[in-house]
Amino acid sequence: MLLGLSIEAFTLLHVIISLIGIATGLTWLLATIGGRWLSRMNAVFLVTTIVTTVTGFMFPITAFTPALGVGGVSLAVLAVAVAAHCRRWPVTYIVTATIALYLNCFVAVVQAFLKVGPLNNLAPSGSEPPFALAHGALFLAFVAMGWLSARRRPLPA
Repeated sequence: MLLGLSIEAFTLLHVIISLIGIATGLTWLLATIGGRWLSRMNAVFLVTTIVTTVTGFMFPITAFTPALGVGGVSLAVLAVAVAAHCRRWPVTYIVTATIALYLNCFVAVVQAFLKVGPLNNLAPSGSEPPFALAHGALFLAFVAMGWLSARRRPLPA
């Protein structure tokens, strides 16, 4: 039991929060590329991404895993993002928020290859070319979106 929920229910809650964070984060990031700052969308993205990262540490863990490493990096990046947001440093915030969103999407792709049958068949060990191509494409897409967004420098309202 975690927070009074079964592991299955807690996992479902964690996944739903993660998907909300990804959807609102992508919406916000695409808007910033267009020069618009969606304050409410950004707030939902930031809160759900922090909650996703924190709840990821609440699962029963017996040893260090790559997921813990990604979670640790995500928490550090999110701490800088919150500080940058509070100090109104838009470029620093955009860069760190983009990194946090990328990490959330990175984990989603890893989970998709682990849990979705056709993807798992393409890369059962996670070291096959389809897995590497998916992550390479994801990384390049986020570098491009982050660069375009930071270049526009939309200011929070």
